[in-house]
Order: sequence, then C-alpha cells, then structure tokens
Amino acid sequence: MKFGYSEVCLEHDTGQRHPENPDRLRAIRKTLSRRHGVEYVEADPADESTVTAVHDADYVEEFREFCADGGGNWDPDTVAVEESWDAALESAGLARWSAETALAGEDGRDTPFAIGRPPGHHAVVDDAMGFCFFNNVAVAARYALDSGDADSVAVFDWDVHHGNGTQDIFAEDGDVLYCSLHEDGLYPGTGEIDEVGESDGAGTTLNAPLPAGAGDPEYRTAFDDLVEPAVRSFDPDLILVSAGFDAHRHDPISRMRVSTEGYGMLTARVRDVADETAAALGFVLEGGYSLDTLSDGVAMVHEVFDGRDPVVPEEDADEDVRDLVDEVRASHPIFDGDSD
Repeated sequence: MKFGYSEVCLEHDTGQRHPENPDRLRAIRKTLSRRHGVEYVEADPADESTVTAVHDADYVEEFREFCADGGGNWDPDTVAVEESWDAALESAGLARWSAETALAGEDGRDTPFAIGRPPGHHAVVDDAMGFCFFNNVAVAARYALDSGDADSVAVFDWDVHHGNGTQDIFAEDGDVLYCSLHEDGLYPGTGEIDEVGESDGAGTTLNAPLPAGAGDPEYRTAFDDLVEPAVRSFDPDLILVSAGFDAHRHDPISRMRVSTEGYGMLTARVRDVADETAAALGFVLEGGYSLDTLSDGVAMVHEVFDGRDPVVPEEDADEDVRDLVDEVRASHPIFDGDSD
C-alpha cells in the first residue's frame, strides 16, 4: 500500500497518558517496517478553504487562535498544543491525498491509506470533540465532490465509536452515503437505526449499532447484509473507509471482540465491493488505542492488498445481531422496506 504520513502529525502532543498520542503513529511505522511493499508519501496540508468547505469558518478561526495561544483542553477529552493547528491541517491533507490518489486510479498494492492524526470523525461542523478537530474523511469526501473527480462518495466507518461528525456534516447531502458499524451506547451516544439522513440526504445514512461483545461473525453479517448491499445500491465513484481499530478484542476502551483477522476480512470485503462497483478506494485512520492491536490492524490491511487471504469466521452471528440486521433492512429506505 501507499501510506500517507507526515512527521508533523507527531507534534500534536496530547501527553503520554492520553490514549490518542504520537506513539500510535510510531507503533504503526515500527510494525510496517517489517512488511514488504510499504511506500510512504507526505502530502501537502489542507488549506483553510478546503477545511471550511465542511467546517464553520468561525470555528476554524477559533481553533487556530486557541492553538496560537498555546492550546490546552478544548474539552475534557480533546487536547491541543500550539503545533496541533499544523498537525490538524496535515491530517486533513493526508485524507484528501487518499481520496485524490484513489480517484487517480491507484489501487491494488498502491491503494492509499492516510495515517494522520489527530483523527477526525467526531468533529462536527462547528466544534471539536472526541479527540478530533477537523473531520478528515469529510474534508476528503467534500474535496472529491467539489473538484468534480467524483459525483458520489460512500464512507464506511468501522471505528468502534459512531462517527457523529461525519454523519452530521452529510446528513442532508444525497451525494454521500455514510455507513457505520459501531458499539451500541458507546461514546458519543449517537448512531441509532432511525438516523437515516434528512432532506436531500434522506436514506443516505445507515447505522448498525452492534451490541457489546460483537466479534468477527457479527461484523461479517452486518457488512454482508447491510453495508455491502447499501453501497452497491448507492453505486459511488469513491469509497472512503474511516478505519479505526478500537473494536479489537484487546482495545482498552471498547467491549467488542473483533480480531486482527476480522479487520482483514472487512478489508477484503470492502475491496471486493469497490472492485465490483468500479469505485475508487482509500483509507483514513481513525481510532485504536492499544498500540499492538492498532499497528497489527493497519499491517493487516496492508497485507490483504499484498495478497493475504484473511480468515473468515465459520460461526453464525448471534441472534440479537441477526434481529438487528432484519430490523434495519425492514425499515431503512435504501432497502425499500424489504427484509429478505
């Protein structure tokens, strides 16, 4: 794979005790150093006009001034220092690079993966939250649409937390399909089944709030029966994956049971859907707070594109997840009320 990376993202110093810290990228780089075929690309940072295409200009200016004054706690969880402004622009620029590279035709072993930080999918139009300042994947999707390189974009978010920011930014936009598999009831408490989009975006938000303890069989079922048919129906020009690795069974801040092989399974499935629908495909890093499982997860994504065939679970999904899938299929507009 091609990995978008910049040392600038290490300067966003949240402190060693903060789960979202520079060691996340260092661990990824260290693990990838033992893999073949890894290429690093340093992209240009996003400019303010690219960021304000999805964020309120007053908020962006407030964040710039906050960093210029030395930063601090934006909220109890979201920390900035002076260098966080440049890191946030760089992280958004890396996500934009992922979209641009994918749309330029890079795929297979050259598929792009932006490994920037701070992450982005909780950042809403006019505020930072959940470790996120700029919504990187939203910046990338909007740039792809505004540039004319894509007429439609699907965002598949497999982070354990619901991407409330991405959903909110595109809630009324019929050109962006947002699909999320996340842990029910976890921060930020959004992502219910009945959140399906509004106005022109009605039917272009798809949420599957999975119960705590869901693992590879449950994620396989939710992807195969919900995400895949939704993406096929939407037929996007570009698929962007908000790739968090905090649903791993050993991540410290979730109760899910996804394995490293499970992330390989999801990678192979979204790659196949992209291939079969002729959609460009790019990845953007989100969460993941166990350094070992985060770095192994990113490496697994790379290995799938390098030819690895991940293990697919043989077990059936739990009945409560099958019931959830049936409920979504029976009620969501994208399935036309058909639960079959």
